Amino acid sequence: MSHSGRTYDLVVYGATGFVGRLLAAYLADHAPSGIRIALAGRSRARGEEVRAGLPAAAHGWPVVEADSGNPSSLADLATATRVLVTTVGPYARYGLPVIEACARAGTHYADLTGEVLFVREAIDRYDAPARESGARIVHSCGFDSVPSDLATLLLAERAAADGAGSLGDVRLVATFRGGISGGTIDSMRAQVEAVHRDRSLRRLLTDPYALSPDRSAEPDTRQPPDFGPPARTPDGRWTAPFVMASINTRIVRRSNALQDWGYGRGLRYGEVTGCGRGPLGGVTAAGLTAGLAGTLAAMAFPPTRALLDRVLPAPGSGPDAATREKGRFRMVVDAETEHGRRYRATAAGTGDPGYAATAVMLGESALALAVDGDRLPDRVGSLTPATGLGDVLVQRLRAAGHTYEVVAV
Repeated sequence: MSHSGRTYDLVVYGATGFVGRLLAAYLADHAPSGIRIALAGRSRARGEEVRAGLPAAAHGWPVVEADSGNPSSLADLATATRVLVTTVGPYARYGLPVIEACARAGTHYADLTGEVLFVREAIDRYDAPARESGARIVHSCGFDSVPSDLATLLLAERAAADGAGSLGDVRLVATFRGGISGGTIDSMRAQVEAVHRDRSLRRLLTDPYALSPDRSAEPDTRQPPDFGPPARTPDGRWTAPFVMASINTRIVRRSNALQDWGYGRGLRYGEVTGCGRGPLGGVTAAGLTAGLAGTLAAMAFPPTRALLDRVLPAPGSGPDAATREKGRFRMVVDAETEHGRRYRATAAGTGDPGYAATAVMLGESALALAVDGDRLPDRVGSLTPATGLGDVLVQRLRAAGHTYEVVAV
């Protein structure tokens, strides 16, 4: 790898947080020999405590003080490293100064945001500076939205290789076991609060092409709703809304547009949660739908939001190791092409998707940026996992034990 005059190859910003510690531990176990990694956060003392609890390979990593409220410290951090990966959220509150520092320094960047409003603002502000500096700014490199984005990429590649035409109807059914992280809840809360302060943002959040690089160029294609009533698939499975559909669908559509609509200008992409078959599946679907609707409604009002804060996971918290290991995810993505051919992609892995599996996805994304630069897609600026990391990340995740496959059906 080329050191390019930088002190570090990779910096983990937010290493003292819950997911940051999991990411640092993953890198300590899986980063190649010789890669120069540092930990960064607001407190050097806290960083040193975290480092002491990591696997032995991390015990020599430097600890650097940097704070999103101190732009000069972020500028110094960005210019010292080739790649910065951040777990500090909510990103709308803390993330924009980090992206600015990386975009201006030509430093590659990865995060695990699920915040549509944040990604849109980051694109508007820093896509151009990142293009000028040669920085790859890759958003949503965790359970939001790696499985969705890479599975759709593989479907499009397979259809193109078979001469089956572009993608038309594509639907992801997610099944998973695991908890919702405190960081995810805090991000949802931040977006709800932003809309409460500025009602005009509601229109952006509900726009299926909210993250498009050129909204006026998007096709007039009706997209599946992110939130709908319980329904059944043709083979009898019950489904409910998928809590992450609002970010995943927009990341996938941005990937399509950034590749000159390489998946198809008629792409209709939606996501739901699989709830099983029979009466129990129907009850589960109804319960999930009502629970999600109730949570979002409660978040919209300060009094009920305060009550939720008492029972929902707090930022920086998460399940113990035994619980994380019991988790899993499986995303089955069915696609029909313009020529009527059908394909099915599967993205799956073990470990709590919001914690253990996300640490793998984000860790391999960061390593791809740090180690595989010559093999990555030839793109810079504000990117997605599919357009910034592409098949290189697919290969890395397969090697890490995750499943990414496509079959004709």
